[in-house]
Amino acid sequence: MNSTATARIGASPDEEAQVLDAIDRWVERDVRPIAKKFDLEDQYPVDLVEQMKELGLFGATISQEYGGLGLSASCYANLVARISAVWMAPTGIFNSHLIMAQAVERNGTAEQKHAFLPRFATGELRGGIGLTEPDAGTDLQGIRTTATRDGDHYVVNGTKTWITNGVYGSCFAVLVKTDPEAQPRHKGMSLLLCEKGAGFTVGRKIRKLGYRSIDSAELVFDGFRVPAANLIGGEEGRGFHHAVGGLELGRINVAARGVGLATGALNHALAYSQQRTTFGRPICQHQAIQLKLADMATRVEAARLLVEQAARKYDTGVRCDLEAGMAKLFASEAAVENSLEAMRIFGGYSYSVDYEIERFFRDAPLMCIGEGTNEMQRIIIARQLVERNRA
Repeated sequence: MNSTATARIGASPDEEAQVLDAIDRWVERDVRPIAKKFDLEDQYPVDLVEQMKELGLFGATISQEYGGLGLSASCYANLVARISAVWMAPTGIFNSHLIMAQAVERNGTAEQKHAFLPRFATGELRGGIGLTEPDAGTDLQGIRTTATRDGDHYVVNGTKTWITNGVYGSCFAVLVKTDPEAQPRHKGMSLLLCEKGAGFTVGRKIRKLGYRSIDSAELVFDGFRVPAANLIGGEEGRGFHHAVGGLELGRINVAARGVGLATGALNHALAYSQQRTTFGRPICQHQAIQLKLADMATRVEAARLLVEQAARKYDTGVRCDLEAGMAKLFASEAAVENSLEAMRIFGGYSYSVDYEIERFFRDAPLMCIGEGTNEMQRIIIARQLVERNRA
């Protein structure tokens, strides 16, 4: 366990239980009633974001020492799953933000932690992490955005894309190349905290099939000057490791979203199957529907257990890319399968926007792509299996 994790001040079990109770009430009171309308209109939930600030969600995993809630990864994953079972999109608003915060808390200098983490925790500064580029997604070492040292500043040039919170966010941990000629390539990469200003603009908002109401955008850097003091950790060449380390929490989050989506699809299917009748009885009494419901429920519980395993290991401060990868792989596929099976249970009505199940069907595939494709998860899992089980 690293020293940063050892010193972390976290919430007690009673505090975590209180947070989850508050989230359950908030979801039923404020999230569920607006989900369908905001999703269909692709409208950013401004009021909901303000409520997230009040609930402390932007500081969910930030240590209490810096004003955060200090939730364990286990509690955080549970929280994400509960929200996602009703509406997945809002979880992305604070997840990307918390990956940025985690990069600072785990790897930043003492000055960076005290300067940024309290403002991240309150939501005064909100944002995310800028990794992906038009020609570099899974292969992060292929990024082209550069940062050239100029006195007490770095000058950043390049473009990032698919950046969550890109429009409404104000600060981003941006992966750049400070030494484009370095070999191996990852040794020339650094992570800079960039607050929006001259030379840092939003290129465009990306319209999406699902995952609506949350801004995914293109960020353009053209001669943007950022203080050298914002180099996370204060040392060049460590950015790739800082970014990849943050993806463990991101993958646990995506896995938890998968659990939530799979659960939500099951809940909708269960309710509808008891209301819809054919041949004189509710369709839940037909064996074909019962088989689907049984498989859906089993997927939910299996995915939940994998997420719990990964989150518990993350909480110990040790490497958990194998467990996080397994959880992300299985839970995301469970979300897709459950949403499709729910569509079949709903039949023709599943294609109507009057029923929310169509949103689950549109949102679920993103879980198989985001935070590393499931094809890449399988490769990571296999490599870790071999590394941990040398013949």
